[in-house]
Amino acid sequence: MTTGIVHAFRLLRWGRTLARHGALREIETAPPAPPLLRRLARFARLGTGAPKTPHYADAFQVLGPAAIKLGQALATRPDLVGPEAAKDLTRLQDNLPPAPFDAVKASIEEAFGVPLESLYARFDEVPIGSASVAQVHRAVTTDGRTVAVKVLKPGIEADFARAIETYEWAAVQIETIGGEFARLRPRATIAYFRRWVERELNLRMEAASASELAAALTPETGFVVPEVDWARTSRRVLTIAWIDGVKLTDLAAVDAAGIDRRQLSQTLVRSFLRQAIGHGFFHADLHQGNMFALADGRLAVVDFGIMGRIDRRARLWLAEILHGLLTGNYARVAEIHFEAQYVPAHHNMADFETALRSVGEPIRGLPVKDISIGNMLDGLFSITRQFDMVTQPHLLLLQKTMVMVEGVALALDPDVNMWEISGPFVGDWMRDELGPEAVIADRLVEGARALAGLPDLLRRLEAMVPNPGAAPPLPPLAPLPARRGISRTAWLLLGAGLGAGLGWLAMTL
Repeated sequence: MTTGIVHAFRLLRWGRTLARHGALREIETAPPAPPLLRRLARFARLGTGAPKTPHYADAFQVLGPAAIKLGQALATRPDLVGPEAAKDLTRLQDNLPPAPFDAVKASIEEAFGVPLESLYARFDEVPIGSASVAQVHRAVTTDGRTVAVKVLKPGIEADFARAIETYEWAAVQIETIGGEFARLRPRATIAYFRRWVERELNLRMEAASASELAAALTPETGFVVPEVDWARTSRRVLTIAWIDGVKLTDLAAVDAAGIDRRQLSQTLVRSFLRQAIGHGFFHADLHQGNMFALADGRLAVVDFGIMGRIDRRARLWLAEILHGLLTGNYARVAEIHFEAQYVPAHHNMADFETALRSVGEPIRGLPVKDISIGNMLDGLFSITRQFDMVTQPHLLLLQKTMVMVEGVALALDPDVNMWEISGPFVGDWMRDELGPEAVIADRLVEGARALAGLPDLLRRLEAMVPNPGAAPPLPPLAPLPARRGISRTAWLLLGAGLGAGLGWLAMTL
């Protein structure tokens, strides 16, 4: 097990790199930071020539693969790292030097136990992309299909294991400080980060995510999820159908191909709503580099390593919160926050309703196309500290993805009306989930489940009651006489006798 001294040494080395890029300046002036931590941040910056404007993304890029992934996770936490840092961290790119082809070939052959040539008739040695965790090669299978092959980089699991262990140690030290640090729950953030990384380091799980997403989006004919080649997929290798399209990072090429950007924008918004609200399972890394415009106007997505999931109850709360803010029903939004225990019970609900009004009123009356989901979420973040709202990690990924989708949709079509696109879908979904028919159906399902569980309940109750056995019942017995206490005199006599006995024993010995 790694000692605290090793963790501290790693943190000092990483801290020096962060300080060199000005990434610790925020800590130097942050009121919640303990004085010792502020002094350490200033000391780490000495002699580095750090820029006045912090370059957070550049610092994490220098620190390597694990730090890049951590930075991408922290980009979803403006409440933890600050809005400016979160915005800058969104620049993090996964473009890193690829591993040698010999190592990639050996990894594939070890995964399947057969020569590379028995799986792929052609395999391009130069990857089309190299990220922090894996790299992707174009290949042709032995049965003639063009595919994309994603392979984990050698030794990446050990690198991440070392880094995450230190992150967890640091999170414990920070959270024990208490106060604002405890409210932001850094340990929970690192725990979610660990789960996120564990999924990315298991390409079989990524393949399963792609398969599940494809099944959920069957009604969205304009949205394409590439098919998984399960025979050529393992924990360290993922093979999927090749996507022949134009990356959304190159909008000029999209225009040159004559593809309708407005249609792409609408498909993106509608498909995301179906993922997040309709199914509670969504692609959580929908940036331009992961999406392709196909020649027939459809939108394709790749890279299923980061997926989000929220349960039905949380989706209902979220839909009501967004609807309440837009319609001005702040009382109901406040009730939901207290029902969901997002706000501690010691706060006043009326005061929280007023705070929500400060977020909702500035967008009331605006044309729906001018209402920004990102700005609305920023407003909600701003009141979390005032009302001691504990961070809800399960919603952070959804919030980050909503903002990302909005940005991509606006880049495709600056006049896109997200609320107009989402209105019919969200309205139908809320009627289905919150209408009287849904309430009756829920009660019927709950009743049926209770009846189905009744036999098991009776069996467990019977097991709790001991069997009387085969012996006949005992005859009636007289009650036991009441216990009487020993009198004070009897205690004195007993003590004197005990003392005399001990004295005689001592003399004889």
